Amino acid sequence: MIIQTIMFYVLAVGTVGAGVMVIASRNPVHSVLFLILAFFNSAGLFVMMGAEFLAMILIIVYVGAVAVLFLFVVMMLDINFAELRAGFLQYLPIGGVIGIILLAELVMVFASGAIEIEVPTNVASPTPPPDEVTNTQALGDVLYTRYAYLFQGAGFILLIAMVGAIVLTHRRRTDVRRQRIADQVARDPKAAVRLTDIEPGAEGTWKSD
Repeated sequence: MIIQTIMFYVLAVGTVGAGVMVIASRNPVHSVLFLILAFFNSAGLFVMMGAEFLAMILIIVYVGAVAVLFLFVVMMLDINFAELRAGFLQYLPIGGVIGIILLAELVMVFASGAIEIEVPTNVASPTPPPDEVTNTQALGDVLYTRYAYLFQGAGFILLIAMVGAIVLTHRRRTDVRRQRIADQVARDPKAAVRLTDIEPGAEGTWKSD
């Protein structure tokens, strides 16, 4: 019991500390690495709670796909760190004011008693009993029956976010020649290739269409 308590506090502190460093690091690559560390600590907390399936999903999906994708995108983008820091300092006062307003609203909501935090009474005896079904089966039954529409809605939201990120980060370069398929299809096949007879030893220039 003492070892579990120690491990809980170590993983909890590591998760919170890594989350703080994600937004506090000036280097985006370091932020992604701290995000991966937060995922690993969260997976450890899930294992201690008995939710080993969620822990494996967190490692496989978020660390193995999402976080690695973030890392590749950050490393491939041509990021001007000086400009990024200047923009951060420029909008820091506005962000601080918005953060204070949101914090005050949360304090007012909790102080008014609008949100009551109660410990559920059926945690010790869930339905169905854990001895009859596995963790993965119970999660699948709930996710694809009672919350099926919400699950599909969350998928659509993630799809829209992915498309929006691609649209916002897409840059059309003018210094690179691009392939125009419509012009190639509409081109006359007879004029596509031109044969030029060059005599041996003759000097001259030639060009292709």
